[in-house]
Amino acid sequence: MINISVENNTIRAAVMGEFSLADYREFEESILYGVKFQGKVNLLLDLRDMLKFTVDVAWEEINFSRAHASDFARVAIVTSSQWMIWSAWVTRMFVEAEIQVFDDPAAAEVWIAG
Repeated sequence: MINISVENNTIRAAVMGEFSLADYREFEESILYGVKFQGKVNLLLDLRDMLKFTVDVAWEEINFSRAHASDFARVAIVTSSQWMIWSAWVTRMFVEAEIQVFDDPAAAEVWIAG
């Protein structure tokens, strides 16, 4: 399940439980909407309550990141999962954004605000 909010050029998404392809597609739509009306967007992803994600989500994330490499300004990822930290490192190869991983959501909010 995913909870998404959009405020100006910042998109906040919190994933709870399983991150499914349908959830990811909803997330993509929010990003595309933000880019269309705001230009480059900031993302704050809270993955602390994510239990797992499907393989098709991982594949879609790679494809989407490559196709929209210049659409992001900053990406803040809140997680303590070593797998997600590694994934963020890999994503840096595909996007031109500043990417930071946080274990504290308040610190992520401060950073994403600039």
